[in-house]
Amino acid sequence: MAIHQIEELSGYVIYLRENSHEVEALFRELLIRVTNFFRDPGAFEVVKREVVPHLLSNRSYDTPVRIWVPGCSTGEEAYSLAILFREHMQEIEKNYKIQIFATDIDTGAIETARNGVYPDSITVDVFPERLSRFFIKQDNTYRVKDEIREMVVFAIQNLIKDPPFSKLDMISCRNLLIYLGTELQKKIIPLFRYALNPNGILFLGSSETIGDHSDMFSVFDKKWRIYKAARSSSLPLPAVDMRTAVPHERVFREKGFESKKPGEVSIGELAERSLLERYSPSCAIVNERGDILYLHGRTGKYLEPAPGKASLNVLTMAREGLQLELRTALRKAFTQKEDVVSEGIQVRSNGGFQTINLEIQYIRKPEYLQGLLMVVFIDVPAPRDKETTPKEGYEERIDKRVVELEFEVKSTKEHLQTTIEELETSNEELKSANEELQSSNEELQSTNEELETSKEELQSVNEELLTVNAELQNKIDELSQTNNDMSNLLVSTQVATIFLNNELRIKRYTPAATGIINLIQTDVGRPAGDMSSRLDYPELVRDAEEVLRTLVAKEKLVSHAEGKWFTVRIMPYRTKENVIDGVVITFLDVTELRKTQETLENTLSLTEGIVETVRESLLVLDSELCVVLANRTFYRTFRTSPGETENKRIYDLGGGQWDIPELRRLLETILPENTQLQDFVVEHEFPTIGRRKMLLNAHRILQKATKAPTILLAIEDITEKR
Repeated sequence: MAIHQIEELSGYVIYLRENSHEVEALFRELLIRVTNFFRDPGAFEVVKREVVPHLLSNRSYDTPVRIWVPGCSTGEEAYSLAILFREHMQEIEKNYKIQIFATDIDTGAIETARNGVYPDSITVDVFPERLSRFFIKQDNTYRVKDEIREMVVFAIQNLIKDPPFSKLDMISCRNLLIYLGTELQKKIIPLFRYALNPNGILFLGSSETIGDHSDMFSVFDKKWRIYKAARSSSLPLPAVDMRTAVPHERVFREKGFESKKPGEVSIGELAERSLLERYSPSCAIVNERGDILYLHGRTGKYLEPAPGKASLNVLTMAREGLQLELRTALRKAFTQKEDVVSEGIQVRSNGGFQTINLEIQYIRKPEYLQGLLMVVFIDVPAPRDKETTPKEGYEERIDKRVVELEFEVKSTKEHLQTTIEELETSNEELKSANEELQSSNEELQSTNEELETSKEELQSVNEELLTVNAELQNKIDELSQTNNDMSNLLVSTQVATIFLNNELRIKRYTPAATGIINLIQTDVGRPAGDMSSRLDYPELVRDAEEVLRTLVAKEKLVSHAEGKWFTVRIMPYRTKENVIDGVVITFLDVTELRKTQETLENTLSLTEGIVETVRESLLVLDSELCVVLANRTFYRTFRTSPGETENKRIYDLGGGQWDIPELRRLLETILPENTQLQDFVVEHEFPTIGRRKMLLNAHRILQKATKAPTILLAIEDITEKR
């Protein structure tokens, strides 16, 4: 892997001409390229078995897995990770988007990695199955296949100076930290934590650890140095800019200082720390809820712990006189995303009141601090009261004005100097950005070549899409024809139908429905409760809701104001996938059927009245000679009841007392040959009423619809008329 520490060694090359061959040669000698595929096979086996499933579990297909490989050298480690993810996705038959960012400061190593061509000696580290699946043999070399190459993006980057990637799921930095000093390691490990998502994976070499940063990571696999980022609601603030981590040796020598030993604090750092502690105002970094994330300076005059449960909330800890203004300013700054200043606030401190100015600064940069607020407490000196003569007061005001003007001029000069320094810094940053853009341009050129290959694949895909489009057009034509058939079917059946969705809003209706319910085309989408009709069915919407809830169909006979009758049937609307998507209401016109039923009911009532009015015993028999109806005279004369008579054969009545030979001959022989028979005399001994002589009159009626005969049998008791 390549390590760039040219700043530390700049003192050794000050005598060499800039951009000379000697500098380039020395630079190449400083770079270490020690890497291979699946270095430490046991570690990569753990990554395949535990880390890869951990990163892919519960992940949506449109959320990519982001991996950073700093110090990638010639790319073997990055490609090894890509192969592991590809193998796992093939095993589970799922395809996720994997983005692997591999960076190094060695331009030559990056070019080798981008080409993806390696000598045949990699057969020692790569299994034959993987060689055949993910590599292409070319003479004495192996080239990485496109499906693996497309998963990795290579770029030139200085880990110490350049900003890191963010929102990462995994960082694989193996055997890089061992070449760095202790101070650099202490600054790079927090940098990795800032770049990782909660529960992200940090993969180090077998000889590397996270040191004293156990609060930022938990152990995932102790043996192979795999760690998991701790989950926290807010990331800690970076204490030091990474660009100040490496001192410039030449500057120290020019100033007459010796280079500091490892672990010592530089003179610049001591001066900066002393100035910050002495002259910068006290402040606190808080989130939108007021929780304190970082404190600077002495804040005891403004904040104090509140009684009760310990809390680090700035609103809870604010001293008397500060809380109201602080709450208002915090809310305004967070809502409007701008700085807020409140002046002349009286805060009780040490038995008296201190006048302060409160400044709330909305933090926009860096990105990982965006949205936080900086609360700055600025003491305001109390004015001095003293008696002066008018002349002394005038001279004092003049002197005070001169002092103020001098202060303004001094402030303006300092501001101008600061602006100049910032401009120079910006120019340096622009130069760095330009170099990065040049690197990006090279990457884009490589990407352009890949796009040319993708273009040919897209042309092939386009031809397939044209074929699929033609098939879809045929399907659309078939669906259109089917829709026309269904429309004509609904119109021809003249069945009024209304379709409602799950919110009981009108989806569509058949033309016949407009004759029952007042519907127009603009009613589509309106609630069913807004429908206007002259049906006597106020419970229509309530019944539709019940059907949608219970999935049990309802049917009801309702009348119309025009004298018509309709059978209203409400059923659930089921899709082809058996999903409920509303209800279907049909209206079947049964007016004629209703009239016929009323006529039959009236006729039946009239018939029953006639039967009950006749003084003789009267029986109505069906084609099977079963009693359909008997009048009260029959029940009274023969001392029986409807339950013992109706729906029974006449021969079985009264325990067989009606099984009379003459009666059988009448009903089975004589009557079938004649429509009616009058005055047929039968004499028989009845167990319940004794011996009786009866005069029978029978009439056979053929029903028009079924042609089944119905027999009317009148029985007159003439025993007393002998």
